Amino acid sequence: MIPLPEKILYKEGSFVINSKTQIFFDDELEEIVDFFIEFILNSTDKILERTSSKKDKECIIFEIDQTLSQLESEGYLLIVTIDFVRLTATSPHGIFNGLQSLRQLLPPECEKISFNKNTEWKIPCIKIEDKPRFKWRGVMLDVSRHYQEIKTIKHLLDLMGLMKMNVFHWHLTDDQGWRIDIKKYPKLTEKGSKRKDSKIVKHIGKKYRGKPHQGFYTREDILEIVRYAQERFITVIPEIEMPGHATAAIASHPELSCRKEILDVAIKPGIFSNIFCAGQEETFRFLEDVLEEVIFLFPSEIIHIGGDEVPKRRWKECSQCQRRMKNENIDEVQSLHHYFTDRIASFLKSKGIITMGWNEILHNKIDRNVIIHWWKMNKKQVMTHIQEGGNVVVSRFFRYYLDYNYIVTPLKKTYAFEPVPKDLDEKYYTNILGVEATIWTEWIPTIERLEWQVFPRLSAIAETGWSLRERRNYKDFRGRLSRFSKRLDFLGVQYAPLEEVDPSNWYRFWHLRNAFKWPKI
Repeated sequence: MIPLPEKILYKEGSFVINSKTQIFFDDELEEIVDFFIEFILNSTDKILERTSSKKDKECIIFEIDQTLSQLESEGYLLIVTIDFVRLTATSPHGIFNGLQSLRQLLPPECEKISFNKNTEWKIPCIKIEDKPRFKWRGVMLDVSRHYQEIKTIKHLLDLMGLMKMNVFHWHLTDDQGWRIDIKKYPKLTEKGSKRKDSKIVKHIGKKYRGKPHQGFYTREDILEIVRYAQERFITVIPEIEMPGHATAAIASHPELSCRKEILDVAIKPGIFSNIFCAGQEETFRFLEDVLEEVIFLFPSEIIHIGGDEVPKRRWKECSQCQRRMKNENIDEVQSLHHYFTDRIASFLKSKGIITMGWNEILHNKIDRNVIIHWWKMNKKQVMTHIQEGGNVVVSRFFRYYLDYNYIVTPLKKTYAFEPVPKDLDEKYYTNILGVEATIWTEWIPTIERLEWQVFPRLSAIAETGWSLRERRNYKDFRGRLSRFSKRLDFLGVQYAPLEEVDPSNWYRFWHLRNAFKWPKI
């Protein structure tokens, strides 16, 4: 199983699912049970009959038990004997997580619809008591650089659910595209969701794809994704980048920038000097209007505001920004960034929303309710934030950035990463909320490329987020991954071949110069 459960006790024998098998469940678990019944029906053509009485023979039991407080809200207890299967938890979320373990105990062939109508699936006898190490086990998907179809996002959510991941961070805006429909500002999608071309060689060269790229998500699309994620107990957290990475927004509304110049949506990656003007009230009115609509669409209590990679040269040149600094007694443009962040965070707080941002937004006086997304450097500031009661999600560069290939970030390197700093006092461990894989899509135009980049490394991150630190062992993980990959085969995932995900140090040294070239997949 991936991720590895906390406690496992193996026993002799197996429980057989056949035409006589019945299923008993508490009323509040009906949707989860429907999922399981459909899963079995699709792979065997067997209909699991519901029963209103709990039986000790040929029965699968799903029930809530509030006395199992040691499991917390996401844990579960799974007992499989030759006579019955019992899955117990304190909440439906725990039952869902336990169901994923039950699913992985079945042969991988069960993932294939109508694989064999005559099959009797066997579940090995076992006892599992399990709960997650971290409460945040996330995936960030950038849809700005390359728009991803709804079916691709749903497929990713399905795979996240299988591995007990529970946060989908949706990076919806950036320099290369604005992907969310905002009713008050239709130009954002009329112009900002389209670009003329896309660069296809990283860092060097001037090779472009030679065709336009476009796409955005309607309100109906967003509500559909949010609902689909909720059914898998995944929280969707939207990201609206500010004040940098704003070229697509400024191309739609030039009045939001310091120079008010006419721009096109960016066709290549990078860090651009066109950022939101911090000196004019129109900027904050616009962003608050956008966030109001985002709050309406997303039930999450957290909104990510980006805040990374903000070149401030335009602010230095802008008379409005300089006037703002004078009026607010701000002595440097870096502090103007702090003012910008704090003002947006204060607005969101007034709406009952927690602000999250990349670690560049950190400063000494930041509200400690703001969640910091730690991706590089700034360790001293991050540690101070934690020690003063702030929370952090870890996505360290060159460990969890899945846009890099396996020469740069081998599977073993990703699995070996420990998100809790060695010098952090144990009493602050709970302030590390968890881990998040990041999928930037500058070089990921297709679902085939997406899956190759993401798998199997996402399995390693899922295990880090769920399994106890002392239980993790790379050799054991590779053995389980080999079997788990067969399940991915039946699910149609086009993952990187396991013999290629851990290239030797010699191979990495000689091929590193080619690691950033446009892939052929």
